[in-house]
Amino acid sequence: MKIGVTAQLGQQLRLTPQLLQSIRLLQLDGLQLEQEIQSALALNPLLEVEEDESALDPTPPAPEVTALDGTSFDELPESSLWDVPGTGWQGGDEDRMQRVEATESSDPHVRVLARLSMELAPEALRIAAFWLQHTDDAGYLTTEPETLAAQAALTFGVDPRTAESLRQRLLQGECPGLAARDLRECLLAQLQTLPGRVPARPVAAAILRQCLELLARHDHNAIADHLGLDTAQVDEAVGLILSLQPRPGETLAPAPPAYVVPDVVAWHADGSWRVALNPAASPRLRVHAGTERMLERAGDQAGTQRLRELLQEARWLTRGLSVRYDTLLQTARAIVERQAAFLSQGEEAMAPLTLKAVADAIGMHESTVSRITTGKYIQTPRGTFELKRFFAVRLEGAHVSGLAVRAMVRRLIESEPPGRPLADEAIAGLLARQGIQVARRTVTKYREQLHIASARDRRRGNVEPLAKAV
Repeated sequence: MKIGVTAQLGQQLRLTPQLLQSIRLLQLDGLQLEQEIQSALALNPLLEVEEDESALDPTPPAPEVTALDGTSFDELPESSLWDVPGTGWQGGDEDRMQRVEATESSDPHVRVLARLSMELAPEALRIAAFWLQHTDDAGYLTTEPETLAAQAALTFGVDPRTAESLRQRLLQGECPGLAARDLRECLLAQLQTLPGRVPARPVAAAILRQCLELLARHDHNAIADHLGLDTAQVDEAVGLILSLQPRPGETLAPAPPAYVVPDVVAWHADGSWRVALNPAASPRLRVHAGTERMLERAGDQAGTQRLRELLQEARWLTRGLSVRYDTLLQTARAIVERQAAFLSQGEEAMAPLTLKAVADAIGMHESTVSRITTGKYIQTPRGTFELKRFFAVRLEGAHVSGLAVRAMVRRLIESEPPGRPLADEAIAGLLARQGIQVARRTVTKYREQLHIASARDRRRGNVEPLAKAV
């Protein structure tokens, strides 16, 4: 055995207190941030709230905004309003938060991946995240799984069967039915994962595979005739199906707040969209100037050590708030710029947008954008939305987002002639005339997500939504 000494050069991320605090401040929602600031003010006498000088001036200054008319964000004053010199937590252009996982996230997909991280390798976890990125709020895939599996195979260099196996892992996981192709697959997955012996399970599975339309019409006798079973057996199986969750994604989402205070405000003025932080949701703190000067004069005198520690903590917090507000405003500006058509025209103009596109636009990592858009709200003339609402997946083979196509499907059905409902195939044909090529099964999926019955049921006057029926 040969023994020697070698030198090795490497890079290692050091999680300084400033970095950890900045990361935590990024992912707090408005209420959590308010509690954090109130706690800091109570524990650190060197901190004080920066007063609004406009209250003392009868002629308030013009609001500090970001205008989407070519003005560079770096030219605006927001990024330096809360800056404390000499307390930088990030060196160079690298976004070091990309290597730190978010903790206690309110993003349901992050929570799912956090649980899977204990079982899956990093590469498999990235593929699982890919599947989750292509699910809607109800937990269903927005594109056919075969297409997504092929796309994942090209992106991650794996076999499509490997990608599909990870979708099955989600489908049969802690939230059964997540990443399902459609309602049938979702409920079948939930049936399979029910623990123990369930006598009605085989009949329930047969109903879902063969008699879903009859189930939507509550025609138990027809189901019994089709399957050659007694009505009592069908009734028991239907009761089991009704106990399942047709929208598994909603079981992951946290309960909506009783009220929302927007973190950002966007409005249209002088031919352009403008964005500003909401002062009510972005309190400004500063270090007490008198105490800071006193410590400078005191030098290294005894008894000042604790005050110096408090001073450093105060500087870290003010700098962390600066990073939060700076990142939030940049992100909101990039989102509004790319979704201006949606704000002006509505859902049908919702453009495809990903976390990566916004991250690239503002020079940060996707994880940072994910943190700053979770639980943060923007007030617009069209309503108040969570920032994550503006992210939409591009529909495969089309130049528009799936959300936009879903809105178009709803509009076409709402405007269909009385007594002559449009079949899914006819809707797909009307969309094709507008240059949007979608398959009939895609129209069917969006129609079911909108809780709209089939053309045959609408013609009969049975308009109860399929998802509600089961």
